[in-house]
Amino acid sequence: MYFCSVRYAKYIAGYTIPLSVFLSLWWGGAWSFLAIGYAFGFLPLLEWLVPTDASNIEAAEEEVVRKDFVYDLLLYLNVPIQFGLLWYFCSTVAVDAVWWEILGKTLAMGLACGVTGINVAHELGHRKATHEQLMAKMLLLTSLYMHFIIEHNKGHHKNVSTDDDPASARSGESLYAFWWRTVRDSWKSAWQIESRRLQTAQQRVFSSHNALLWFLAWELALVVSIAIVFGGLTALLFVGAACVGILLLETINYVEHYGLRRMLKPSGQYERVMPWHSWNSNHYIGRICLYELTRHSDHHYLASRKYQVLRHLETAPQMPAGYPAMMLLALLPPLWFNVMDPRVAKVQSTYSNHETSDTSA
Repeated sequence: MYFCSVRYAKYIAGYTIPLSVFLSLWWGGAWSFLAIGYAFGFLPLLEWLVPTDASNIEAAEEEVVRKDFVYDLLLYLNVPIQFGLLWYFCSTVAVDAVWWEILGKTLAMGLACGVTGINVAHELGHRKATHEQLMAKMLLLTSLYMHFIIEHNKGHHKNVSTDDDPASARSGESLYAFWWRTVRDSWKSAWQIESRRLQTAQQRVFSSHNALLWFLAWELALVVSIAIVFGGLTALLFVGAACVGILLLETINYVEHYGLRRMLKPSGQYERVMPWHSWNSNHYIGRICLYELTRHSDHHYLASRKYQVLRHLETAPQMPAGYPAMMLLALLPPLWFNVMDPRVAKVQSTYSNHETSDTSA
């Protein structure tokens, strides 16, 4: 029992991001930029100082850890935290504040939308339990990105690292070009996936059976409710914060799969998704703050694995820095290409004829 308590205690670090958002909203003034400074200033520096950790849980412990409810509870608590932050943001963002303070608070709430909202929703959205699916949708609602649960689970994981996937960045594609393409095409992909589901079930696309239409209705209802209760400006600022969260998510998508491609077999089908089709990071701070999202190679190799048992795989290509630093680097395309393109070429050359049955875990 002791080793479990030590293992899950580290994930309390995940709450430091919503805490920094709360402090940004509470203290205001110049402190309104605290959350952004923490996520993209302090955390990258800390990751540079703290050694990477490529260790895995022992096989004998894995089943115990996988079934430990505390790990699930750590995720579940993000739901009331996120809605609490949303309420506090709406209550304070436009009250006696100058424009730059409003900007800082909006960016802070956007960080919460991307991390406490979409990132945790991503983990819960892969679960089968009804209550976990509901919590995932609730979190995505706070970022106005509910279609993600359809496109990500049924589109991205099927088409990852191919040109059919809007969330897989291509070699030589800048982050800014990727933003436009992925936001547009991910929604289109979600609509196509849902339309096919309804057609297979012999139901009309424009009907109450269409989940996307319900998602849009809930998102519109949330924005209108905020406008009614807190005012139109606050509703507009919330939409801005949601957009920041969306761009944070898509920036993570950009760095996770940039340039990596699955081979097209003579049969016309793509090879199986393997660890070398996702960029991995064992930088410890990002791992625990993002609930092991950075061990992305194993997540795509077996999407049903819970975050606490995701593994380091020897064949997974490693990013030169942790997620926060790589996201900052992606904002500067020439530097990004200079750092990543040689690594892409090396990965593609190494595994272009690799046997897909070998994970080399």
